[in-house]
Amino acid sequence: NFTIYDTDDAKSVIKTVINEMELDDKHYKPNTVYNRISAAKNDLVSASEYANDWAIQQEDARSNRPAIAQIYEAYAKRCFKNGAMDFDDLLFNMYLLLKKFPDALSKYQKKFKYIMIDEYQDTNRSQYEIMKLLGAMNENICVVGDDAQSIYSFRGATIENILQFQKDYDNVKMVKLEQNYRSTNTILNAANAVIRHNAQRRVKTLWSDKGDGTKISLRAFETDEDE
Repeated sequence: NFTIYDTDDAKSVIKTVINEMELDDKHYKPNTVYNRISAAKNDLVSASEYANDWAIQQEDARSNRPAIAQIYEAYAKRCFKNGAMDFDDLLFNMYLLLKKFPDALSKYQKKFKYIMIDEYQDTNRSQYEIMKLLGAMNENICVVGDDAQSIYSFRGATIENILQFQKDYDNVKMVKLEQNYRSTNTILNAANAVIRHNAQRRVKTLWSDKGDGTKISLRAFETDEDE
């Protein structure tokens, strides 16, 4: 019987907490504080762990926002008092449920015998840990993703999830989907040349049966409408 706070709800509560603590909400902008707390939850860092983490406290001090730990703690208490969870809490508390209650973990391990995860390159640590717990019994896990499209680190996604998958499980079978049905080889060769410079990656070569196509041209426009 809990309420789910969407992003706007969560920011509104955080702004109330900031004002109650008599902090400047122009310096402690609710959006900035929310993103900081959200990133911590995605990394499975609780309010108490956040307050006691030296590296995190140093980072907040450098940004001249040393009170974020106190805001996080007050926000968590406010959510609990209101019987509410934000989107990040849904993952964090699901992880805690599976981690701390073996009966609940066993129930869902038996229920979900096969697990498939799409866009795996965009998963964060909490999603990874939930998947690992759920799949531990049967290890029938299929993940689909592209390390070259991992662009959501600012939202907590970690490319290590997809790069380390083969180390997490024995007998992993990798299927490379290298044929592209949309672009010409000229486009794909350019993409391959760029992707080749990624420091961490799974080696693959995109190709197409659509021929070479038109050469790539570089043009500059003065406005988005001209473009």
